[in-house]
Amino acid sequence: MLFNPLQVGALTLPNRFVLAPLTRTRAGVEHLPNDLMAEYYAQRASGGLLITECTMVVEGTSAFIAEPGIYSAEQIEGWKKTTAAVHAKGGRIFMQIWHAGRAAHPGINGGQRTVSSSATAIEGEIHTPAGKVPHAVPHALSTDEIATIVAAFAQGAKNAIEAGFDGVEVHGANGYLIDQFLRDGCNQRTDGYGGSVENRARFLLEVLTAVSAAIGSERVGLRLSPLNSYNSMKDSDPVGLIAYLAEKLNDFKLAYLHLMRADFFGVQTGDVMTVAREKYKGVLMGNMGYSAEEAALAIKEGKLDAVAFGNTYIANPDLPERIKAGAALNAPDSSTYYSPGAKGYTDYPTM
Repeated sequence: MLFNPLQVGALTLPNRFVLAPLTRTRAGVEHLPNDLMAEYYAQRASGGLLITECTMVVEGTSAFIAEPGIYSAEQIEGWKKTTAAVHAKGGRIFMQIWHAGRAAHPGINGGQRTVSSSATAIEGEIHTPAGKVPHAVPHALSTDEIATIVAAFAQGAKNAIEAGFDGVEVHGANGYLIDQFLRDGCNQRTDGYGGSVENRARFLLEVLTAVSAAIGSERVGLRLSPLNSYNSMKDSDPVGLIAYLAEKLNDFKLAYLHLMRADFFGVQTGDVMTVAREKYKGVLMGNMGYSAEEAALAIKEGKLDAVAFGNTYIANPDLPERIKAGAALNAPDSSTYYSPGAKGYTDYPTM
C-alpha cells in the first residue's frame, strides 16, 4: 500500500512515503539555504513528498540559531538550489512555514522580543550563542500584531512558490506560535483569540485562509500535534481539540492534514488519529514512530492515506527503495542531527 499513488491537492504522489519536516540546522547564522541542503533533500527525492525543516516567515524569530528562513530575496534564491535539485530527480517538495513564537529567544535574535499568545514562558532553558539560558517571558500579541503575522505567513507562502516549491505546510504543531494559540495550557487570553476552542483556533484559521488565498489551498498542508507536550505544551481536551479542527478544516480543501499521533514524552495520551479520520474528509498523513509494516497496514485498513517518516528517513536517503527490496536499514546517529556539515547529514550510504 505504501507504493500506491496518491492524489494530494495539486500533486500526484508516486508513493506514500513522506519525508517528515526535520530540523537539521545547516543554514548557518545567516539562515541561508545552501548547496549542502540541496544535496540532502535531493538524496531523498524518491519519496512521494518531501517536507522541509521549519522555515521562518519572519526575521528575528529563530529558535535553533541555524535554521533557514523564507523572508528575504537571498533566501528565495538559496532555496531555488534545493527545489531544482529535487525536481531534477523527479521529486516533489513542500516548505514547512513557521513562526516559533515563545520558542524563539532575544539572545538568538539580536535582542528582538519573543512573542506568543500569552505572557507565559516555556519551562527550562534554551541554547543560545552565549550558552544555555532560561526561556524568555514572551510579549502577548495584540490583535494588530496577530494580523501582521498572518500576512507574513501568506507572504512566506508566496516566497516559497517563487523559490520553486510545490506547496507549503503550515506548522501548527510542537508548541510553536500557532500551537501556542490552539492549546489552553498556553493560551490564557480573554479576547477573541482565547478561551473557547473556536477562539483559540481563530489564528490558525486566519493563517490558512490567508495562505490559501495567496497560493491556492490545493498547495497547502497543515501539521498538528494535539498531544505533544514538547515546549511545555498541554491541552485539557486534546481529542476534543482535534475533533473540532478536523471538521473545520474540511472548509479549506487542503492538500493534506499531517497529524502527530503521540507525545514525545508520553505525558498526554489519547486516540487523535481515529477522531481525525472520522471528521476530516481529505488526505490524512500520520507521523511518529511508524514502521513501514505498520504504515502499510494503517493505509490498507483506511486509517491513513500516507505516513511521514523521520529518523529512519534521516539515516536512509533511499528509504522507499530499501523497504521495497527488504534491505537492512542504516541506524541514525542522533549526535549529528543538529551539528554543522555533511557528517550525519549527506553521508549516509544508499544500498
